[in-house]
Amino acid sequence: MSATRLLVLGVVRGYGRAHGYLVGNDLLSWGADEWANVKWGSIYHALKQLTKEGCLRDDLVPPGRTDYELTDKGETEYLELLRDSVRRPELRPDMLGAGLAMLPSLTRDEAVGLFRQRLGELEAKRDSAGALGRSWERPPHVKELFGLWEHSAASGVEWTRGMIERLEGGAYPMMGEPGSPGPAGSWHGPAPA
Repeated sequence: MSATRLLVLGVVRGYGRAHGYLVGNDLLSWGADEWANVKWGSIYHALKQLTKEGCLRDDLVPPGRTDYELTDKGETEYLELLRDSVRRPELRPDMLGAGLAMLPSLTRDEAVGLFRQRLGELEAKRDSAGALGRSWERPPHVKELFGLWEHSAASGVEWTRGMIERLEGGAYPMMGEPGSPGPAGSWHGPAPA
């Protein structure tokens, strides 16, 4: 999965229609260049690739700007990437970061359900790594790798439990709730804060 792909689709979706500079300006203002390795070149590459794949529709606007809109295929791709980014723990944090940036596209109940799936996977990874570390014999230094995996998964378990609690407690306006960024095409002006 690509964090850039998810983020580009999400920003275009949010505005309903957006040009490359608007998409890039939003993402870079969010610091996505740091936490998701998003760069101007990767943004424009994603826009072109997503258009080629039929996820975006492009429209040349005089005097030479290209605007993009999400297609039905793009909506499906966006929601699939978003859901996967929340439910699937990965070693690289960029997908989770992208998922968190677009989280209000989901209802509260769906987000909680996806984080519960994530929690189950993280608990299984933690337990598996712990069992491997306890049973490992040779070479002995490889036990450190299993210890690192166990510790990382345990940290993810703790954070995910907290996220579930925050969501269940009403934190963050989610899709359909007052103050949420709203449905596709509802963003106006500069990026939502």
